[in-house]
This record gives sequence, structure tokens and C-alpha cells, in this order.
Amino acid sequence: MVGPRWSDRGGRGAVVGARWLGCDGQGPQIAGDKVISGYTCDMESVDLEFEDCYRAVKNRDPSFDGRFFTGVASTGIFCRPVCPAVTPKAKNCEFYPSAAAAMEAGYRPCLRCRPETAPNSPAWNGVKTTVSRALKLIEQGALDEQDIETFSERLGVGSRHLRRLFMKHVGASPTQVARTRRVLLAKRLITDSSYSMTEIAHRAGFSSVRQFNHTFDKLYGRSPSELRRINRTMQ
Repeated sequence: MVGPRWSDRGGRGAVVGARWLGCDGQGPQIAGDKVISGYTCDMESVDLEFEDCYRAVKNRDPSFDGRFFTGVASTGIFCRPVCPAVTPKAKNCEFYPSAAAAMEAGYRPCLRCRPETAPNSPAWNGVKTTVSRALKLIEQGALDEQDIETFSERLGVGSRHLRRLFMKHVGASPTQVARTRRVLLAKRLITDSSYSMTEIAHRAGFSSVRQFNHTFDKLYGRSPSELRRINRTMQ
């Protein structure tokens, strides 16, 4: 798997969001800055270990909602801690600091708990200024209009350095964060609005309706229209 995570498979590793270092059998080893929120936040006073995260999932604890996401290896789906689905076995769980990190690792969003509705932290405490600025710009759709090289120049850094910063603090590349933003925004509009699919594709930042349809078919195995019909039958 790519990006910061903590898995119960194969022994203990690092705290959610910490850079992977391995384990000497004495518990987690932590290095560098640590991230845990919908995109990122300060973890100086929040050390979540595997047991903390799994307990929150078992209890469907709302106080952890948005602070991490659970990748379920047996299903290929990632969920919020409050997901109403049957609690997965610990050996099948991997915890990620952001939806983007889970998607970059190959997981697709759960249709039941809808990660696109998870609360995000508006504060970027403890995060490098460059990453903070980049995340805010991506949230505004900057990477929908610019390539990564132009975007990096706007921030005053090289694209390779920006990617390294994102992998360290967010667990996913800037491009993956932007892709995740588009998908989750579109999914929310599909579910919660009456906009046409063409309008949703435009509002979410897709370059074309064809790209929009292809992305959803590849990720969910269904077209956007089918997802809307499924959601209506579930209500």
C-alpha cells in the first residue's frame, strides 16, 4: 500500500499518518510530522494507535469521524469510523489519514457511510505553510485548471518537492488529492442535489462528461446515473 497507514496485518507498525518505519517489537516508532484529519491537522497531542482506531470503528464513535478512514482489505472499500456496516475484522483493516490517501492506496469510497460527507478540519495546525496553501487552493479547484508544474510554481516550489511534502503530511500526491476532491464532490452532488449529470461534472471540475462517466465507472463500477438511482432506493 502507498502512503501513511497502520495495518494490523503482519505485526504492528506506525501510528496513523506517521511515516512508516517498521517495528522493533517495542511498539510504534514515529518520525516526522503526523497527520490525522480529513486532509491534515496537528497531531502533537493526538497519538492514535491501531487499537484506538479499531475501537472507534467497533463503537462507531462519532468523535473520530473525519479524523481517519478505514481501508477494508477484504472488500476494497474505505469507510468512515461511523459506518453502519458490519465491523470488519482487525486483520483486514488499514487506517489512513485522508480520503485521498485511502484512494491512492486503491480503495473505493463506501456507498453506505459516504466518505464525501465526513467532516474535515478547517485548521491546518502543525502543517508546513506550503502544504496548507496548496490544500486550500486545491479545495478551490486550482488543479482542475492548472497542471502540477504550474501549480507548484504558483506555490514557489518544485513539483517533486511538493509531492514529497504531500506524501509526508497528507499521505497522497497533490494530483490524487485533487482527483479525490472531484470524485467526492461529484458523489455528494449526485446524492444530495437535483443537478443534471452534465452540471455536476462541470461543478466538480471534470474536464468533460466523458471523463466524469469514465471515472465513476472505473471507481464504483456504475455510472453516475446508476448511483443516483441506487441512492434513491436506499432512502
